[in-house]
Amino acid sequence: MPPLHRIVTAGLALCNLGCGPEPAALEPGEHLPGGATTVELLLGSNAFTFPAANMTSERKAAFFSGNSFFNQAWVTAPASTTARDGLGPTFNANSCSACHFKDGRGEPGADPEAPSVSLLLRIGLGADPVDGVVPDPVYGDQLQPRATGKVPAEGRMRIEWEEVGGRYADGEPYTLVVPRPAVVDLAFGPLSPDAQLSARVAPQMIGLGLLEAIPESRLRELADPEDRDGDGISGRVQWVWDVGAGTHRAGRFGWKAEQPSVRQQTAGALLGDLGVTSSLFPRQNCPPAQEACLAAIGGGEPEAEDGTLDRMTFYSQTLGVPARRGADDPRVLEGKTLFREAGCDRCHVPSHQTETLPGVDEVEHQRIWPYTDLMLHDMGPGLADGRAIFGASGQEWRTPPLWGLGLVPTVNGHARLLHDGRARGFAEAILWHGGEAEAAREAFRHLSRADRARLLAFLESL
Repeated sequence: MPPLHRIVTAGLALCNLGCGPEPAALEPGEHLPGGATTVELLLGSNAFTFPAANMTSERKAAFFSGNSFFNQAWVTAPASTTARDGLGPTFNANSCSACHFKDGRGEPGADPEAPSVSLLLRIGLGADPVDGVVPDPVYGDQLQPRATGKVPAEGRMRIEWEEVGGRYADGEPYTLVVPRPAVVDLAFGPLSPDAQLSARVAPQMIGLGLLEAIPESRLRELADPEDRDGDGISGRVQWVWDVGAGTHRAGRFGWKAEQPSVRQQTAGALLGDLGVTSSLFPRQNCPPAQEACLAAIGGGEPEAEDGTLDRMTFYSQTLGVPARRGADDPRVLEGKTLFREAGCDRCHVPSHQTETLPGVDEVEHQRIWPYTDLMLHDMGPGLADGRAIFGASGQEWRTPPLWGLGLVPTVNGHARLLHDGRARGFAEAILWHGGEAEAAREAFRHLSRADRARLLAFLESL
């Protein structure tokens, strides 16, 4: 038998007998990605639903109050349930949990004519420095397929799926599916000819407060818009309008980092998805052409009072991150080495230190492992939606956190990834990477089958 020796292929250490790379060490605390907030119980399909592990029993009352507003359906006004009336007049869903089932991740659905409720369609005519996007004058910035009473629904989305093929460097074939969203049954005539459409699935909810507690100085440190270090990665901060502060701040939430805080993200979803107003967004989502929408009875001004918004925000900020599974498994650690050597960690930055977040002691001063830099990156034409928002172009996307993604099949019964759910698992998600991530994609594509499996095992452990 010839001696074992290493062969370097595409910059990665491989083995001519199928063995893996030298396993990386498990760093202190790495198995607890949310620091002291990490939930270490084996919770199965409820893995994303529990409060931060370091939350006191006194604080849990506010958490579960927010949970009730997140899970229970809002109703049409006027209603005896005055705390939860004000749904619509046009809307996508009647509760937050309809899209974020068990605080998890949405998926596009199998029926092209009736996509899942957890998939919505954003519309835009270009970027705006305060509102984010220029809305369609008749349909606004998001298609509303449902409505209350005699108010017409705006229309519905249809998705056609096109299958395309490719091959790994070793010759093994793969297929990817490309979504082609369109609008049908429009109630008020055609969209603007310049409208850009972007299908979006609901992301999982865990760890949001921890991401909010990463100091802005850390984001500035990670930004490299001119690629001065020459590594091909030019991540940059998305500067967005903070409605409450009346100024621009670093964006952190949403597929293009279009929201600066969990509170504004929550208020924006209440209005955009449920048609529920708040003090941050007090005007109903009714473009001037939609007379019945404008005339509909509301549920108060605002419909979600500040106390309700506060509780929903606290709930969203303090959902615990599940502990990793098998983080110290040699195969997983070999996959971690491959992940790093492929350059994936240049955008999916493994770890950060949180600082303060007023009112949310649980998330402060924690070392966390979300695998994101929260930056915008050009991901190439393959993932482009053409819809610019604030400073993000149609090809730019925020690096999504990877924590908890290995549990999505357990929680939500599917493995659909990326902003529109096109990827049917981690391998397809990687193969869609382009632009700044093209080198990392090609490194993955050139791995042996055994090493691809090792890298995917690492991702599944997160």
